[in-house]
Amino acid sequence: MLGIGLVNMLVALDQTVVSTALPSIVAELHGFEYYAWIASAYLLASVVTVPVFGRLGDYFGRKRFVIAAVITFTVASVLCGLAPNMLFLVLARGLQGVGGGMMVGTAFASIPDLFPDPRTRVRWQVVLAAAYGIGTAAGPSLGGWMSQHWGWRSTFLVNLPVGVAALYFIWSHLPNLHRPRAGGVKIDWTGAALVALVLGGFQALIEALPKDGPTTANLALGVGVAVCAAALLICERRATHPIIPLDIFRDAQLVTLFTLSFLAGFVMFSLIFFAPLLLQGGFGLSPQEAGLLATPIAAFIAIGSFINTRIVIHMRRPVMILSIGFTLLLLASIALVFARAATPHVWIEIPMAAVGIGLGFVLNNMNVFGQEIAGRERFGITTALLQSTRMVGGMLGTSIVGTIVAHHYASVVERTISVLGAAASAQWSPRLSDPRILVDEALRERLLAELGAAGLDAPALLDAARDALVQAIHIGVMLTAVAALVAALLVRRIAHITFRKPATPVAKP
Repeated sequence: MLGIGLVNMLVALDQTVVSTALPSIVAELHGFEYYAWIASAYLLASVVTVPVFGRLGDYFGRKRFVIAAVITFTVASVLCGLAPNMLFLVLARGLQGVGGGMMVGTAFASIPDLFPDPRTRVRWQVVLAAAYGIGTAAGPSLGGWMSQHWGWRSTFLVNLPVGVAALYFIWSHLPNLHRPRAGGVKIDWTGAALVALVLGGFQALIEALPKDGPTTANLALGVGVAVCAAALLICERRATHPIIPLDIFRDAQLVTLFTLSFLAGFVMFSLIFFAPLLLQGGFGLSPQEAGLLATPIAAFIAIGSFINTRIVIHMRRPVMILSIGFTLLLLASIALVFARAATPHVWIEIPMAAVGIGLGFVLNNMNVFGQEIAGRERFGITTALLQSTRMVGGMLGTSIVGTIVAHHYASVVERTISVLGAAASAQWSPRLSDPRILVDEALRERLLAELGAAGLDAPALLDAARDALVQAIHIGVMLTAVAALVAALLVRRIAHITFRKPATPVAKP
């Protein structure tokens, strides 16, 4: 469990440490056109590989895949740190995403192998939550410090000692557990390839559609995704050992859990991504102040998971903990909608902590409930699909909320500038419509000096831009509140779950 916890910390550190180094990376390697792909390449490869290796782990045991995942991730991290240009870095990030997807699809599914008793499993989930919380909380400040003092390459190389430690514990102590099976297994490579095409094409469509609209290329991409999805359905119906067993979707409770996981990802990634922008860009706080106010999200995920382990096994209806978690997310989103620059910081930290506690109640329990419903023979694919739907929900959430924020902010700024006349609007509207002026101090000071030299009231225009960003983010956060409300109501569709002891797995030497 210490090894699996370090794997979880590895994923969390990489997600948060690297994000703070992105401006430094672009400044040195140039190639700004690849900027978005530094994150997208990793996420795309992860989303594709999670269900594939989750299913392979069900068939062949998970230890070999966890070891391969840690090695792949660590080697790819070193390649990222040695990248001579942006294209090389993007490709290395894709390889890193393959390792990350393998880890998510197999390491988390190893937990029910180790602890067949779900009560014991719930208690041990706190190790994962604590590791993820530490990695997420420490990541931004650690990444900023390392990037400033040792350069951006060190933010990738920090994965090396954590990866080596995780590899040691997993290699030495993770048993090679597998379920007995009759006959051989024919790997569904066609299904795996179609899963990659469908999920990869869907993510590319999610990213491209808000930027470019319904262009011919995007419409063609959408048609291609639909055709591949239809081909995947046909392939999985015919496969003797399908990568994604379609009958798993005949269980209404599992479908509900997948939907809840999608909504949890929608809410979680939207709040984690846009709450710091609200604090720094909208309220004018320094990066350090904004980081401190947003830290309770990560810290209280671990605290919420610890509280969860103490109460969920004693509840008469354990699934009610999901309703409590999503209700906390709903209340926290509503509180952030009413937050203003003058709001005392404690009234911002409280909803941030509520987000963390709510996620601590939701994330781990959905894995345990899904494993109990699916049964041992499908632990891997069920856990993998829960992780995949959460990632897809996060992609869709950040894309939709980001589109709403960008369009509303630009619209309000343009209306504000238009009162100065057509000439002034044409000159200054493009500059003020870029939200970077609210978070980049050097860019902002330069623009303020130019506005002042032109005889305009620069501070008033900047305040109007901040108000526009606050309004835009509030609208986006209201959408996360709706998603949390829908999730809280959907929990009722899950029947009572009784924790039971499955048969003990067989250990293979």
